Amino acid sequence: MQISNRLSLLALAGVPFLFASSSAALQGTLGPNQIISSQELGYDLQYRVYSPPGKHADLPVLYVTDGQWYIEAGEFHEVLDELIEEGTIEPVVAVFVDNRDPHDLENNRRNSQFFCNDSYIEFYMNELVPHIEASYPVARDREARTILGLSFGGLNSACFGLLAHETFRGIAMQSPALHPIPDMHQLWSRMPKKDLHIFLSTGTRRDNESSSRELQRILDDKGYDMKYLEVDAGHTWKNWKPLLDDVAKTFYERD
Repeated sequence: MQISNRLSLLALAGVPFLFASSSAALQGTLGPNQIISSQELGYDLQYRVYSPPGKHADLPVLYVTDGQWYIEAGEFHEVLDELIEEGTIEPVVAVFVDNRDPHDLENNRRNSQFFCNDSYIEFYMNELVPHIEASYPVARDREARTILGLSFGGLNSACFGLLAHETFRGIAMQSPALHPIPDMHQLWSRMPKKDLHIFLSTGTRRDNESSSRELQRILDDKGYDMKYLEVDAGHTWKNWKPLLDDVAKTFYERD
């Protein structure tokens, strides 16, 4: 499907407000930046991988857009590490994908990547996912794959639910900013129900809450397996960071 060829894209501001990292000691490992050259996109990208402690096979894998923010501001690798260590969630590999040009970090590509960009989605399906599965002990099936993002990254996750549901079963959206795709709600409403596991959250202080509530209503009406949360916060990491354990438990909580 070439949905993005029919959409008008907007170039809007990035995400505000960052926390400083605590740099806590990990039981697992957070690897260095690695470069992957994409033929689908025609440029290089970089990513970092969190691996849980111990030896494993067929692990689930979480792909995180705006990965540099989820590491620096969200400290999500530390959240995963702690939850795994205490036995709350099963071990999981997390791939933190940086949306910036690795050769010029001032060049932030998220506004061209996250708006149902066919080439960006094809990059995941045809290049990044096979590369990760050849390099790490992760399962090679859609049930084991989840994609997470916030704001425009949440929009990107919604796009993956529409266009990449044969590759990803888990769709996680924090404060999705859906307005660059004016017919996003209609697209989800018209699409036949797919086998998807969904996390959706929003703040209640000028955080796209009306749009998120409308999406939640549509997904509920269609009977999706979904965790929906609202918090008394705005469009900042004071909203997103405290919910990262909820994201992890939604997809990986031990029985």
